[in-house]
Amino acid sequence: MPRVSDEHLANRRRQILDAAANCFARNGFHRTSMQDIVRESGLSAGLIYRYFTGKDDMIIAIVEDWHGNRAGLARAADPLAGYLDVLRAIAAPRAEHQRSLSMQAWAETVREPRIRDLARQGVDDQRAAFADAAPDGLVRVLVAIYQGLLLQSSWDEDLDVDAFVDSVRQLVEGRA
Repeated sequence: MPRVSDEHLANRRRQILDAAANCFARNGFHRTSMQDIVRESGLSAGLIYRYFTGKDDMIIAIVEDWHGNRAGLARAADPLAGYLDVLRAIAAPRAEHQRSLSMQAWAETVREPRIRDLARQGVDDQRAAFADAAPDGLVRVLVAIYQGLLLQSSWDEDLDVDAFVDSVRQLVEGRA
């Protein structure tokens, strides 16, 4: 039997994670069954289990992907501008799916130690990345602002994101 390419394997894994993320965003982690993910992906259960042992492994993979995508923030030429862009992006209407998944993942930190470790790693990565640019306390406050904006933008359709982000900029620049 011919061996499939690494690209094919990565694409199949992505297909499964995208299907799982869609189900999780729509129904929550606990109300989503493996059968829901099978239906959403169009793949067989056996194939899905070749990639993941269950839903928790998929949640962890999704959170790991987020960390990888955010890693470039600290390397930006202007870290503050990069951070403000992240705030705008998470509060954008098109980010509703990610906000739902993020809040559910944070809720899982109290139940699943591997997810808690990933959440902690995300905060610690930001603390380390900005260690030379900002005091640790400020980095923690910026993480909390991100988390708070994610929550507020999930339930407050009247939130003025531009005013929020401008206020954060003023706070960080010491003008508030």
